Amino acid sequence: MNYVISIIGLLVVFGLAFIASSNRKNIKYKPILIMIIVQIAFAALLLNTKFGLIVITGISNVFSKLLEYAASGIDFVFGGMANEGQAPFFLTVLLPIVFISVLIGIFQHFKILPFFMKAIGLLLSKINGMGKLESYNAVASAMIGQSEVFITVKKQIGQLPPNRLYTLCASAMSTVSMSIVGAYMTMIEPKYVVAALVINLFGGFIITSIINPYTVDEKEDILVVQEEEKQSFFEMLGEYILDGFKVAIIVGAMLIGFVALMAGINNLFELVFQISFQEILGYIFAPFAFIMGVPLSEVVQAGGVMATKLVTNEFVAMLDLVEIQENFSQRTLGIISVFLVSFANFSSIGIIAGAVKGLNEKQGNVVAKFGLKLLYGATLVSVLSSVIVSFVL
Repeated sequence: MNYVISIIGLLVVFGLAFIASSNRKNIKYKPILIMIIVQIAFAALLLNTKFGLIVITGISNVFSKLLEYAASGIDFVFGGMANEGQAPFFLTVLLPIVFISVLIGIFQHFKILPFFMKAIGLLLSKINGMGKLESYNAVASAMIGQSEVFITVKKQIGQLPPNRLYTLCASAMSTVSMSIVGAYMTMIEPKYVVAALVINLFGGFIITSIINPYTVDEKEDILVVQEEEKQSFFEMLGEYILDGFKVAIIVGAMLIGFVALMAGINNLFELVFQISFQEILGYIFAPFAFIMGVPLSEVVQAGGVMATKLVTNEFVAMLDLVEIQENFSQRTLGIISVFLVSFANFSSIGIIAGAVKGLNEKQGNVVAKFGLKLLYGATLVSVLSSVIVSFVL
């Protein structure tokens, strides 16, 4: 029965993407089918095999060690602020982003990260039927972040037609950056974070290939990556340390605002309607939770977590999931955890449009116009990834 629901889920996702397609006659079905098979294969490999367990355990141990190193710096500066045995969210989850940002800067400085991004992007372009620029951008988004990635291709931003620009922005919204992966792993199981990172990469190509199909002329398929301004090693360290701290502060500020706002709205709805706002959203999103493979008895609560992620951000939704995870089966936890690992929410529209506008005002306005379509596609990517995972859980 689970397989039947998962197949229905795939059909629903593809149907919703097809409805929004800008050029249905130009959809390339062969690459889509290949990428679906690749997604299922990766999901099974990472979640159901000893090899996958070894890979995920290794990645988890690396991030655990990185978080330990980060804790030594945090303890030096903020030691004594928390009571014995307490673990404030800002100190344990957000501030380690600073250290991981530094590591990304080092790999960037020594040209290690750009090499891997170009190589993997080139390999993906052979599978997804898209251009080299689009493939590189998807990998780069997952490694350096949804706003920073546009800086690396700023030489081409102004020359891109709207359809290619949409694909670049969709990739940025469908993935998450490596700098905050460690933060996710402190809240949900690392195996689902790793699985989502890989599956979302292909899911972004699949949904974009349906919603926004086009063919790139080989003469126009040129990848020009902007080299960072030459800096000394310690200049680079200072820049990435500050960038990481800014991210931590921004996420913290957004959490304060969103969590407080959600609490207030919930309380207001309970007083007026005798039901919380999140419960109402849960009923709205329950059908999507069902086609993702969530058992019927758990779809309303799962739908509430999904809706919270969409209207606020993934951190708020993950905090909600941690609070109610005992109410869910392992299958539901896996499906919802994978759904949460992406930047698909309303605030990302402003972040991405602002990042592009900072580089090219005209193109930034173009992005703002198709902002809701971006969110629609990125949300379908999250649903698709969860459906794929439901096949193997």
